[in-house]
Amino acid sequence: MDRRRLEGIALVAISACSFGSGGLFAAPVYAAGVDWMTLLAWRFVFGAALLWAWVLVSGGRRRLLRTLTRREVLVTLALGLLYVGNSGTYFWALETVPVSLAALIIYIYPAVVAVLSIRWARRLPGRRPWVALAVALAGVVLAIGGIPSTEIPPLTGLVLIVVSPLIYSVWIVMAARFSGEHRRTGPATGGDDASVVAMPVMLLATLAAYWVMALGTGRPVLPAQIPAEAWPGMLGVGVVSTAVAVQTFYAGARRIGAAQASLVSTIEPVWTITLAALLLGQALTATQLVGAVLVIAGVVIAQTAPPGEGPEPLEVRLADE
Repeated sequence: MDRRRLEGIALVAISACSFGSGGLFAAPVYAAGVDWMTLLAWRFVFGAALLWAWVLVSGGRRRLLRTLTRREVLVTLALGLLYVGNSGTYFWALETVPVSLAALIIYIYPAVVAVLSIRWARRLPGRRPWVALAVALAGVVLAIGGIPSTEIPPLTGLVLIVVSPLIYSVWIVMAARFSGEHRRTGPATGGDDASVVAMPVMLLATLAAYWVMALGTGRPVLPAQIPAEAWPGMLGVGVVSTAVAVQTFYAGARRIGAAQASLVSTIEPVWTITLAALLLGQALTATQLVGAVLVIAGVVIAQTAPPGEGPEPLEVRLADE
């Protein structure tokens, strides 16, 4: 295996673990009395600041930024507003749903994307998308059904964590279509394309939406109102699970391609579930572990195809939860 491929796999693995650590970073933030909306308002301050710095430090990326048309900027901002729905439902659910269970359920999104792609994106032929979705959903049923009766979270939390990957799947299909519209690459940009510099623009809309909602609902978002013990977790979500996760995925995908990057990313729920058990004592039951295997199997089915059937439908992954 050549060095570039090894680097790509390592970078995507780092990205998957970074994305998957978001719920783990959130746990001490909630324990300090800070709610999901305040957490996400500051998450996107940290994440957007670092991503903008990454774009502005490079002359090639600055030139790409200037090439975005008005329509592309508006579409990107709209994607940022839609991303509020995905990130909000996930982190709101984490207030009551164990991180390990949330990480498992959220990962049905590749199978959902495979089905949505039948109509709106590059598709897998035959029945593979439906098989993938059926297998993944069976895993979710086992995961929820395997919750001990004494630990069942509120219905609101369960609904939110199921809705989150559905919103994210719609977001991915829309982002993939937009990303494929204008592939402006070249030596002057260092191999980057317009979709890379679109991410910081998108996060401006997400950041603005959370701050409007937080201030409008009277959330304690000012620095003096936030307990000191909450800051490390909020910084971790913003830096590690947003900025680092996004950039390492892009860097890895450029080396090994979106297909292999998506498959390597299946380590994300395994990473989260393992650390949640070790650090938070949130171990899955035997039934839930079987469900986890089915969810990951559904993802693999959704992201692979026999020779000659073409690539999987997941073209891009700009962000996670």
